[in-house]
Amino acid sequence: MSILFTAQNHLIELLPKEARVRLLAICEPVELVMAEVLSEVGIAARYVYFPTEGFISLVTPINGRPVLEVGMIGREGMLGTHLALGVRAAPLHALVQGAGTAWRIGAGVFRKELAHSPALQQGLDRYVYVIMMQLASAAACLRFHKIEPRLARWLLMTQDRAHSSTFHITHEFLAYMLGVRRVGVTAAASVLQRDGLIKYHRGEIQVLNRRGLVAAACSCYAADREAYARLLC
Repeated sequence: MSILFTAQNHLIELLPKEARVRLLAICEPVELVMAEVLSEVGIAARYVYFPTEGFISLVTPINGRPVLEVGMIGREGMLGTHLALGVRAAPLHALVQGAGTAWRIGAGVFRKELAHSPALQQGLDRYVYVIMMQLASAAACLRFHKIEPRLARWLLMTQDRAHSSTFHITHEFLAYMLGVRRVGVTAAASVLQRDGLIKYHRGEIQVLNRRGLVAAACSCYAADREAYARLLC
């Protein structure tokens, strides 16, 4: 199978040349298939993933069912940071939300490389810190912010990782991701569409006014971007 990579993963790009070359030597290119489950809570991860295109949702389960998205990973990050902490079992349910490509490394091989690469360990330590901040932000956002600003934030996060102003998503899936009833998502999307920020029709969302969408989003979006830029750029 031949996979064309049109972009690189930012965490890999940040590594010094020698560490980057060593890491890429143990990577294999794979396709990220829409709705594919990459890890499950409590089960040892077989691989780590560094997306180059496409993106992955991190979902927390309640009563055994994954019901709320708490994070999103695109080419700015990686799936499998728990291995950098010495823990094998995955803490969250991870599924592909946007099809694309990624670099994949076997968990055992990755742990060995991590032990011999201080630069990789240092980079992932910083990334873990950013993820912790984003998880805390997601919890506060769910508790204190209204659906419309949260939806605007989610759409911006998706656009950042899809690298496109148009993407496919249903109201049902949005409700699942935001942890609200479908009727709430419908009402929030209607407000954003009425204000000329998005166009929504039969599962196709188009961002018409990104600047306006940023203004409509809750403060968590800007805070997450600032934290990432401060520590990993």
